[in-house]
Amino acid sequence: MKYKIVENSPFARIARLVLKSSNVAMVLGKTIHLSGVRRESFLKDSAWVAHELCHIRQFQEHGYLRFLWLYLRESMRVGYWNNKYEVEARLAGTKGRQEFLAELRKETDAQLPAQPHSNIHPTGLPIPVDVKKKTI
Repeated sequence: MKYKIVENSPFARIARLVLKSSNVAMVLGKTIHLSGVRRESFLKDSAWVAHELCHIRQFQEHGYLRFLWLYLRESMRVGYWNNKYEVEARLAGTKGRQEFLAELRKETDAQLPAQPHSNIHPTGLPIPVDVKKKTI
């Protein structure tokens, strides 16, 4: 799986402002757009990388415009948290992280970390660490 990473992306910057997040990674096609995080730090967090690579695979499976439409429609219908594409990406980033990364290592020429780094914790929910906020 080939992809590229764009630091200081204006697209990710907009997402960061909308989400009120201190850092964001987002995918458009085969490109991971970053804002508020450096490439090196992002690549050290295997769960975050797995999450975004799952979105790249989703773009590949559905096609660029079709996936954007499906993702937007799903988000409008059930919200970000319950969006089935985000649910799948969260699973790739958490429970299935090791299996997913093992599969991706076979397909990619990117240097992914072998072990997740517990000292890197993206902030500014909901991306990339999705924690549903409780409402009172």
